[in-house]
Amino acid sequence: MISTRSNRYIVAFSMALWLAGVVGLSQSWSMGSRLPAVGMPAEDFHLADLDGKQQSLSQYRGKIVLLNFWATWCKPCTTEMPAMQASYDRLRDKGFVVLAINELEDDAKVREHIKQYGHTFPVLMDRDNKVANQFGVFGLPVSVFIDRQGRVQEYIKGGLLTEQKIDDVVARIQR
Repeated sequence: MISTRSNRYIVAFSMALWLAGVVGLSQSWSMGSRLPAVGMPAEDFHLADLDGKQQSLSQYRGKIVLLNFWATWCKPCTTEMPAMQASYDRLRDKGFVVLAINELEDDAKVREHIKQYGHTFPVLMDRDNKVANQFGVFGLPVSVFIDRQGRVQEYIKGGLLTEQKIDDVVARIQR
């Protein structure tokens, strides 16, 4: 039989665990839980590129933007990057830009990866995961297509981008 004193400790301990869970849940819930709704304006952000220059989403207004959240250790991320590069090469003169947003990795590691694979699209460093959280990113890769007016038009979580998929989304957005 459990004594009243032991019972109080169990109740207090259970409440402490519950509170820790609620606080932890609310912190993780507030971080990246809200997916941008299609048709809504994409919230602006400022991130440094691999040269240390600040870039913002708003500076690309008037272009179709593919935000791609990725990491070097993520196999699906690195698998879809050649398709992103090919689409960027083919469509950038028509107002298409890829912003590859790296999550939480070291600049040198990312720079080496980009150089090794010959990617030329802008790579932005999300060092504190703030922008990933802003765009509801849990798990990688995540791709967000934004139209010329700055509105979210497509949100793809975990799906592997192909040149055909990128072309289809861009064509639909241009209509």
